[in-house]
Amino acid sequence: MFFFYFNQSIVSCLSLQTVRHGFPYQPTALAFDPVQKILAIGSRTGGIRILGRPGVDCYCQHESGAAVLQLQFLINEGALVTACADDTLHLWNLRQRRPAVLHSLKFNRERITFCHLPFQSKWLYVGTERGNTHIVNIESFILSGYVIMWNKAIELSTKTHPGPVVHLSDSPKDEGKLLIGFESGTIVQWDLRGKKADFRIYYDEAIHSVGWHHEGKQFMCSHSDGSLSMWNLRNTTRPFQVTFPHGKIQKDGRKESCKPILKVEYKTTRNSEPFVIFSGGLSYDKAGRRPTLTIMHGKAITVLEMDYPIVEFMALCETPYNNEVQEPYAVVVLLEKDLIVVDLTQSNFPVFENPYPMDIHESPVTCTAYFADCPPDIIPILYSIGAKHKKTGYSQKEWPVAGGLWTLGSHTYPEIIVTGHADGSIKFWDASAITLQMLYKLKTSKAFEKPKPAEGRAAELVEEDPFAVQMVSWCPQSRIFCVVGISAHIILYRFSKYDANTQIVSLEVRLQCEAEDAISPSENENNPCFSESGSQSPQTHHQHPASPGSGTPEGNKDSTPCIKVKDRMVRVPPGYQAELVIQLLWIDGEPPQQITSLDINSAYGLLAFGNCNGLAVVDYLQKTILLCMSTLDLYGAADPYQRLTRSPRRNRQSTSGLTELSDNQQSIDMERSKSPTSDHVNGHCTSPTSQPKPRVPMGPEGPRLTRRGAGRPPFRKAQSAACMEISLPVSHTEESRENSFSRSRSSSVSSIDRDTKEAITTLQFGESFGRKSDALPTPCLWVGTSLGVVLLIPMSIPTDDEERLEEPVTIGPSGTALMLKGSVLHFSFLDCMGALIQSPHEVWRDVNAPEDPDRPRRRKLVHFSPSSSQDNYGEGHLAVVCSERQAKVILMPSQSCLFVHNITESSFVLRADVVSVCNSVCLACFCANGHIMTLSLPSLRPLMDVNYLPLTDMRIARTFCFTNGGQALYLSSPTEVQRITYSQEMCDNLQEMLGELFTPIETPEAQNRGFLKGFFGGNSHNFDREELFGEASAGKASRSLAQHIPGQAGMEGMKVAASGVVGDLARARIALDERGQRLGELEDRTALMMTSAETFSKHAHELMLKCKDKKWYQF
Repeated sequence: MFFFYFNQSIVSCLSLQTVRHGFPYQPTALAFDPVQKILAIGSRTGGIRILGRPGVDCYCQHESGAAVLQLQFLINEGALVTACADDTLHLWNLRQRRPAVLHSLKFNRERITFCHLPFQSKWLYVGTERGNTHIVNIESFILSGYVIMWNKAIELSTKTHPGPVVHLSDSPKDEGKLLIGFESGTIVQWDLRGKKADFRIYYDEAIHSVGWHHEGKQFMCSHSDGSLSMWNLRNTTRPFQVTFPHGKIQKDGRKESCKPILKVEYKTTRNSEPFVIFSGGLSYDKAGRRPTLTIMHGKAITVLEMDYPIVEFMALCETPYNNEVQEPYAVVVLLEKDLIVVDLTQSNFPVFENPYPMDIHESPVTCTAYFADCPPDIIPILYSIGAKHKKTGYSQKEWPVAGGLWTLGSHTYPEIIVTGHADGSIKFWDASAITLQMLYKLKTSKAFEKPKPAEGRAAELVEEDPFAVQMVSWCPQSRIFCVVGISAHIILYRFSKYDANTQIVSLEVRLQCEAEDAISPSENENNPCFSESGSQSPQTHHQHPASPGSGTPEGNKDSTPCIKVKDRMVRVPPGYQAELVIQLLWIDGEPPQQITSLDINSAYGLLAFGNCNGLAVVDYLQKTILLCMSTLDLYGAADPYQRLTRSPRRNRQSTSGLTELSDNQQSIDMERSKSPTSDHVNGHCTSPTSQPKPRVPMGPEGPRLTRRGAGRPPFRKAQSAACMEISLPVSHTEESRENSFSRSRSSSVSSIDRDTKEAITTLQFGESFGRKSDALPTPCLWVGTSLGVVLLIPMSIPTDDEERLEEPVTIGPSGTALMLKGSVLHFSFLDCMGALIQSPHEVWRDVNAPEDPDRPRRRKLVHFSPSSSQDNYGEGHLAVVCSERQAKVILMPSQSCLFVHNITESSFVLRADVVSVCNSVCLACFCANGHIMTLSLPSLRPLMDVNYLPLTDMRIARTFCFTNGGQALYLSSPTEVQRITYSQEMCDNLQEMLGELFTPIETPEAQNRGFLKGFFGGNSHNFDREELFGEASAGKASRSLAQHIPGQAGMEGMKVAASGVVGDLARARIALDERGQRLGELEDRTALMMTSAETFSKHAHELMLKCKDKKWYQF
């Protein structure tokens, strides 16, 4: 008797983005708050990343998706202004863990080109493409009536338009003076009080940026001809200095033509010469040179070469006041694909070690895996080994972007993210809490020789990234790790804390089938026709020596792998060490098909993999091939399809691949008409077309199969899963829906034509019942195919350690076949109480550890038999099977279907997994139309269906993965990983872990300028912007010029984001803390002033006594 139990509170929350890791994709803007010490980066897609100390990392997104042109912090105010390409200004509130927009201002008639917000001012200057300058009140986000029109700024006699505004800044000497730079080379200093121009400069070269000296008496401009010009306010008729930093004088006396200097910063120091920092300016003759950042300090000129083009840079200074000595201590450089910070306090200008995971895309990401609830000891040991290989030469000082506040929180989860890359590298990341830190890096290419240049046919199919990682399989308990590469190879790694001398064992497999069979569907899905096929192709499998064979003349390969394994003893460091490499071979000049499925079980010592041609099972303990059969041969007499011979037809090139991008519109349309089983979604290749060839006589190795597999080679430039932009269908036509599964057919079979071979799409080892008559569970291999067929393969494995290494493992298909709609994606096993049955595994042991004679090393296995914990409930277990369209719960060993649920009819499932959430289990699915669904187990009742993320490219399909705890991740851009949660409990816990961007900090006091400087330095402190720009004096701006849009956040949004009453209490506590801190600081300052007054009074009295009897001429 079976009892089904389900916790109704498994999932009760909408999908929620928790945190985003990696480098902001396509960055466009940069800003820094020198008091709060937080950094903001804007992107072309409208995203904002705000970074502080490690753990303080926040992602925001503009709803419009318009590119961010410029960022301006309200320094020490907990707010940020963004200017976007849709000519809209946004004010973000940063005094909450999830920043929200408070106000927006949409310009209707003019385009925004530059913004400037003076320190401690609530009036924002906005320059436009027409050359006008508008002023916006930050508090109300309303446009002032005060406008500086371009025709007022320039002389009336000027006949040409000065161009867009490219610079705005207030004079350090007098805040009532605004310096306006126009693109054409015109510079105007505008007197805001007098509403007139103080001076105008007309320069021949276009201006890109302007930097002030802190005294306000001179400024520096960067120009399009690679020059820097210095101007003195006493004489603005011409620059008093013009330099070409990288322009040399040629033999004919002329200077080299140089590239534009896009930005310059002029920063002063107390004890040395000022810093002049600029980007660009190199001569055009030096072609091929990398982008540079130049630092001029006195007579020393340092040129820093960058790996990527410079987007923006910014010097970090000690003071927020522009009229004080700046004292720059670092410069932040935002590159197209990296973020670096240079230490200016040391003469060699070292860079700081970046604490953020900005190098996820160091090589393009091709696959991901997410592991929650890892063994607690695995993270420290991976970190200790990975730390030995860290780069050196960084600055010894602390990371300067140290703002915000982050605590670990009360709940921590040992989680690891694994990323595979195009260069064959594997990275293990510590994803505990909400941070991401690299633990360990593994290079799979070290197991192979360097590829040699190919010839003939092989040269056409040469792989630029032959080691690109296609999929990974990891058992954290046994620490066995498997990597599938794009060159049809599998590498098995064991973990060791000791280095060793080892020789990698290589197994070469001929996995090929002769599919001369079209597929004729049976009439009934539930009762398929299990007729024996008379056209099963003979299949051979052969184990080759470790060294691969040589290619045939004219570059045609045969019986050789794609890449050569090192066949010598190699020294391997501690960490993951390659033990076995399995490679598929070229056959008849055709490359092997890519591997589409993989599973490994450390308790059994077995590894299984499959592709479009068939299935292979390898005993990695004995280093032997146990099974190598075509998919058709696996059926035996239980084939649900009738295979009919067909006439030969020409071979067609498939357009699918791990990292291949189709740029042909016709092929894209064809892709859209197929389900993912016709492509490589889920890592499965299931649409190879074939071309028959005449049979050849059988050789000594057995029947030689000359039937060509898919015409497409596995090799293409491994761009990355992130580069896939092939559109996937979000809905199917009515006709395709009717044809999808009629007559027990998968949509992938009927999508284009009926010559599709059947691929192995998923594999799972486990204790199960291979036959209906079995009384006890035995080791089994569950096999799922692209036609929706489930096959069971029982195995007999010796239990004794010595016998296991000597006696062979017997394995053979049982003929058991089950049917589902669509390609099979996932298997899981439950006991009859609905609890998840874990796969058996081996406890990790270090094979390189010194021998202990008293404690001989033996394999320690952990089994989770379905009958071990259910003596009172009878025998048997439940098998959960999920396909593209359907999920079933099957009772074993009777193989009766207890529950079935059609997940989707208009789309298809891309990823499915059985995960544990809130002490229960559920089936989580991600569909091509962007829906995330969860189903209860074992009843398969829908729990949640959220339209979260429309699938717009293949990157998401290839990298989306679920894990326990109601979490998932995917590659949101080529450089960023997005983590999400659909569990309310996890959502609440992660909200507690989010860092706070704003912390109460007292604004530094301005330095005392002294009596003489204050007397002769102008009346900057008497400038009242409110009186000048307010509605009373300036009037109202035209309503048609800009439209105010109230933010959806406001105080209500803040309350929602901070969870209602708790947020109110938190804000009240913060306000009290701020008030108490300010009162305490005020009390300290009062006491200090009293002490200072007493000291002054004492000295004054002594001076009076000393001088009272002196005559006037004695002074």
